[in-house]
Amino acid sequence: MTHTSTEPGSAQPGPAPHPSDGRVRRVRAALVVLFPETLERGMPQPQTGHAGAARSAGRRAVYVAIQVAAVCIGTVVLLLRIAGIPAWDSVYAEDQGVWLFDALAHPWRLLVPFGGYEELVPRLVGQLVSYLPLADVAVPFALAGAGIAALCALFIYHAMDGWIRSPWLRALVGAALILLPLAPIEIADTTVGCPWYAMAALFFALLWRPRNWAGMTAAALVAFAAASSEILALVYLPLVLLRVVALPRWREHAVTAGWLAGLLVQVPVVLESYAQRTQRLGRSAKPVRALGFYFHNVALRAFGWRGSVRLVEIAGLNGATIIACALVTGSRRVRVFVAVALIMGFVQTVVAATVVPYVIVQHYFPNFEGGSRYSTMPIMAMTAAAAVAVDAYLRRQAIGGGGDRIPLVRRSPGALAAAALACVLALGWLSDYRYVTEHNWWGYWKPVAERMLTACQHSTTGEITTWTWSHRTITIPCSRLRR
Repeated sequence: MTHTSTEPGSAQPGPAPHPSDGRVRRVRAALVVLFPETLERGMPQPQTGHAGAARSAGRRAVYVAIQVAAVCIGTVVLLLRIAGIPAWDSVYAEDQGVWLFDALAHPWRLLVPFGGYEELVPRLVGQLVSYLPLADVAVPFALAGAGIAALCALFIYHAMDGWIRSPWLRALVGAALILLPLAPIEIADTTVGCPWYAMAALFFALLWRPRNWAGMTAAALVAFAAASSEILALVYLPLVLLRVVALPRWREHAVTAGWLAGLLVQVPVVLESYAQRTQRLGRSAKPVRALGFYFHNVALRAFGWRGSVRLVEIAGLNGATIIACALVTGSRRVRVFVAVALIMGFVQTVVAATVVPYVIVQHYFPNFEGGSRYSTMPIMAMTAAAAVAVDAYLRRQAIGGGGDRIPLVRRSPGALAAAALACVLALGWLSDYRYVTEHNWWGYWKPVAERMLTACQHSTTGEITTWTWSHRTITIPCSRLRR
């Protein structure tokens, strides 16, 4: 029989650990590899002393200025990608027929279903643009679309910090969003397309663990913008749950809070769409057709639009798909990231093709492919997986000393690796940088604006009625149209 001392000062045995506690710790330890801590290597650290603080402030100012310049350059690069009628001379699709006209007819009525869900960011941009002279609205629409995409590219650069040590390779992943081969077809330089850039950034935000409040705020804003503007953000639920289990501290969940807040905005709008019987969910596509959409419209197009079309001419659609998949699935990879990236890209595409089946029955043309917007995140995930694999190889070489024999590699291995990977990706970037797409179908905006203003001059009611999306009409007060 054992005796436990109860004298003062004697150590009291604590409660025996419950077996489930050990299992929880093991599960968290296994999952936390999905969410590596960021090192924030780029941001200059504060220094002590008056002179040190001044130098630190100066370096931070330069660091911020470089990022602002990068966003501006990315915006210009995107604006130049639309051939034919410039993006800043045309108002594309829903930007014209929904966001602008709805804002003119019903100011600040933002929570309105379109396609069965809420698209908050495009509606907000349309509302702000509606206060400008009518003939000039094409410019801010294009700038907003390109600027949001450039900001998402900068965000991805920072969010990949935990996975990629080389800033050159992280910059390459961010540039891949700007140079996405399929972007000019539907999403480049438009606010109706900007949620798809946010959806791509959301994937990286959910894997990021920023160390400062600026990063946390940016991640929350990206998550809110994506979830409040695209109902398909629900497909990230498994990744959100994994993050909650792996990272129990509240400070790790700014992105989770932003995602939930965006979905809360969606709930009343989705319910209203069901009440109006305008919900998106209806007939779904067969699984085999949804799978075909992924392999033909994502895997095949990952290395470029025009190049993949040429592959189809040479090898046939299925043969070209096999060729492209063989290129995408290399042997060098960081298995966890590659698995999660490819699985999430696959799930998003298949879900989208299943619930919106009309996109998978559209025939592609040399300047159009239906549902190309659904390829944004999956192709970005493939590009990031390649960059992560290359960065991991560089780390192994650095540990093993393999790069010491080549002086140039020893000096800047990340820059050389980024250049090599860029040469591979340039097949699509260069051939698909600029081409004519359906943007040109909408023509120049100024003649449309002039017709509306002229109609107001002859209106006896102080209103005009014009077309809107889905073959409907809308009545706009002439007092809302500014010259």
